Amino acid sequence: MRLILVGLDYRTAPLELRERLQADDTRLLPLLAALRHGPLDELVVLSTCNRYEVFATCDDPSLAQDAIIDCLLSAENIPMRPLLDSLYRKDDADAVRHLFRVAAGLESLVLGETQIMRQLAGALDQAQGAGTSGPLLNRLYTAALHTGKRARTETAISQHTLSVSHAAAQLVQREMANVEHPHILVVGAGEMATLAAGALAQHAADSGSAITIINRSDERAQAVASQLGIQARPWDELQHAIASADAVITATSARQPILRADEIATFVSRPLLVVDIGVPRNIAPAANPTPTIRLHDIDDLQAVVAHHRILREAEVALVEEIIEVEALRYVNWLRSRHIVPVLTELRGHADAIAEAELAHALNRLPELDEHERDVVAQMAQRIVNKLLHMPTVNLKWRAAHGDHFDYEHAIRKMFALDAPTEPTEPDAGSDPNDD
Repeated sequence: MRLILVGLDYRTAPLELRERLQADDTRLLPLLAALRHGPLDELVVLSTCNRYEVFATCDDPSLAQDAIIDCLLSAENIPMRPLLDSLYRKDDADAVRHLFRVAAGLESLVLGETQIMRQLAGALDQAQGAGTSGPLLNRLYTAALHTGKRARTETAISQHTLSVSHAAAQLVQREMANVEHPHILVVGAGEMATLAAGALAQHAADSGSAITIINRSDERAQAVASQLGIQARPWDELQHAIASADAVITATSARQPILRADEIATFVSRPLLVVDIGVPRNIAPAANPTPTIRLHDIDDLQAVVAHHRILREAEVALVEEIIEVEALRYVNWLRSRHIVPVLTELRGHADAIAEAELAHALNRLPELDEHERDVVAQMAQRIVNKLLHMPTVNLKWRAAHGDHFDYEHAIRKMFALDAPTEPTEPDAGSDPNDD
């Protein structure tokens, strides 16, 4: 049984093509699942906005990959040449390493991001629910999730945020660490503002902070506040909200500044941290320094994010070491499955001989009590175990290194495992009276 991958991602395919495949999932997934009655044995599809990857097991990789590609070409409004140019194919160990790199966040648009872990788990759940996965892919995805978890707990690949919104929230949290029950105001309710407010809300209980959101559209502010469990205030209370805050994050879509730093200083009587991540800027800087206002803009945070990216990139080598260890472990397990039949047959063959000889011996020793009969039986089993130990160890070692075929063939020939069972002739040196 071989492991294969056919897929595309944000680096090989444009967004429009990825969107079309993902949008046609309700029709594509049953079509792909139907291949299990032909060239495929197991199947898991990882479908996200950034990648569409089909992992499968099969006997004939080339035939199976062609069948998967034919299915993908049947998706609605999919141009053949762009799709074919975007696809990559991998098999066996290369497919394993690729999936583990995906799980660790090394193949993500944002290096080390964590959302992919939920997407991998969701893909496995979907396949298990549809009955398309089996022991090989269940173990593969479980190992991938384990690898992703190791990468994030044993390295800093997912630390040091690469989001400007989260960087803004972290800056505020750091600056407010010594302020008792700080009041934090988020101005705006778009994506960046919502992300910043959400990051602050996650730590509100620990920091004892009170978080308020304000937006020109009060309905939108109320919706975000309800979603995050924070407070909302109407836009006409903007100055009052700023005056009562210890820190402000601004992230509106206004094309012109909504306030000036020197204007804020006229109605704020205590030190105020302002973090402006609006583009263009929401807060116009003052011509002269305003001692009560500490103003940071998006350029300050982008410099922080760029430094964070360097810190994450420095972790890649460590993550790759983890991936190599875990991939080798899975590949060795996969190869070891190839020798299960011969080991089972060898054990069965040896056990059958031992049982026959044990029965023969015990019939000739009727005076033995139950304990003595058990001792003889255990001796026979220990002899079998010791005789099979080294052939078993050697075969497993060779399987782990992909070099088991000749050794397996030799074992089959040596023990006549493929030959039909026939009555055996007495050995030349055996005693004919034994029977």
